[in-house]
Amino acid sequence: MTTQGEPLPRPLGSAPANRDIAAAVAEQPGKPCAGLPSQAELKQWLRAAPSQGGDAGGLTGGKFDWAAVVNREGELCAIAVSTDDPSAPWPGSQAIAKAKAYTANAFSTDTAPLSTAKLYTLSQPGHSLWGIAAGNPFDPACLSSPSEQRGIGKVCGGTIAFGGGLPLYRDQKRVGALGVSGDTACADHEIAKGIRSTAKLDPSSGPLADDIIFKDVDPPSIYAHPLCPNTWRNGKKVGEET
Repeated sequence: MTTQGEPLPRPLGSAPANRDIAAAVAEQPGKPCAGLPSQAELKQWLRAAPSQGGDAGGLTGGKFDWAAVVNREGELCAIAVSTDDPSAPWPGSQAIAKAKAYTANAFSTDTAPLSTAKLYTLSQPGHSLWGIAAGNPFDPACLSSPSEQRGIGKVCGGTIAFGGGLPLYRDQKRVGALGVSGDTACADHEIAKGIRSTAKLDPSSGPLADDIIFKDVDPPSIYAHPLCPNTWRNGKKVGEET
């Protein structure tokens, strides 16, 4: 459902909604954000994701989230919030969603998708990527109040090493990335998976190629992520953070 003044969602590849000139130009073929979800599509799919593929778990089932999309260059293409009142979800999650999208794009390749969830263990003290969170600092110019969408067209940066960021693919090529924030990191990852699949931008190796791996549940892995409160994965509850 759209609110008054908000453009109706459009299929990928069709003419852009006339939200504003800058966004419309960015979505035209041959432009930096062509073929990626628009703000209207991102909002629609973010709202729909909690009811698709089973429970997302977390604190609110992924119903109070922010989502952001960047292109292959890391430039911010779209930012959306799932609620009519943009101040209802955590305001700080807008910047985290942007940073998750940047991170997933920055550390994935055409042949090796890497979700932000898989960076968790590697980024801990004593591991090979300790300190990665200090790299690529987030650009303060991309900080926004909940009612604003600053940063479109900019490389906002930020490095996040927990769940919620996924690279996006088309024709075996990384075309950008998606970041979701507003619930537990585990629930954010599940919501992001749903949006990516709806957008038909999964890796060629499948939608679970960069899925979250949990400590104490799955076999030992350097890519493991801790359990969160009320953790679900692919429609099944797998545990609780302790």
